[in-house]
Amino acid sequence: MFRPKLPTMPQPTGIVPPAVIEPTRITPGTPVMPAPPAAPAPAPAPVPASNRSTVQLTPGTALALVGGGTAVVLVVGAVLVSMLLAVAITGASVAVCAVVLRSLLASGNRRR
Repeated sequence: MFRPKLPTMPQPTGIVPPAVIEPTRITPGTPVMPAPPAAPAPAPAPVPASNRSTVQLTPGTALALVGGGTAVVLVVGAVLVSMLLAVAITGASVAVCAVVLRSLLASGNRRR
């Protein structure tokens, strides 16, 4: 009952061909010729300034960016304020519970 059951190793399902390893002969004293260095790649031709695409910020795009940034700031602020409010409410409720329990325990000791 308390002995662990070890899994059995699966058996191979087919014939596995043996790996063939061919030894290589190393002759000492044979000089090895280094590979010739590769030719450097030609430099790309410079692009004229008139063909470059520029990002143009129109008033509508700027307004959309400002509106999107404002929305993000408001959402993050609302989430942070709600988390702070949840912590404050939890702390206040724990404090009220502690005061009530202290009052009940103190009044129980006085009656005896």
